[in-house]
Amino acid sequence: MIHKLSDVQSITIGQQTNIWQFCVVLPKAVIGNNCNICSHCFIENDVVIGNNVTIKSGVQIWDGITIEDNVFIGPNVTFTNDKSPRSKQYPDEFLNTIIKKNASIGGNVTILPGITIGEYAMVGAGAVVTKDVKPHSVVVGNPAREIKK
Repeated sequence: MIHKLSDVQSITIGQQTNIWQFCVVLPKAVIGNNCNICSHCFIENDVVIGNNVTIKSGVQIWDGITIEDNVFIGPNVTFTNDKSPRSKQYPDEFLNTIIKKNASIGGNVTILPGITIGEYAMVGAGAVVTKDVKPHSVVVGNPAREIKK
């Protein structure tokens, strides 16, 4: 289901995926099956989203970001893809950020570019992720630090 008040330009969207109102999905984005993209989300072109992914409201997913299967992205999570952003100056290539399968990202988390968040990892609400997160770990805080393996 694609809500009539969204602007979905991609044709590569899996079956049983819901995209709610006021979302923008650019033409080259790839979204898997059985996803739920809540209202007020933006998904850029060089983005791959796996199956069974939930993306809560207010999330922007920029070029270079891959979200694998069964991932939860909480409301207002902020992804970045450029370590040295300047207005009207673009890198030749954006850094790749990967959220591995079954990871959960809490609300209002900020994820710096070029980060990998491991399988089954959990990032606590409000954390600022400045380095890779190990599989099965729990991280919290600013900067995010591991509290549980």
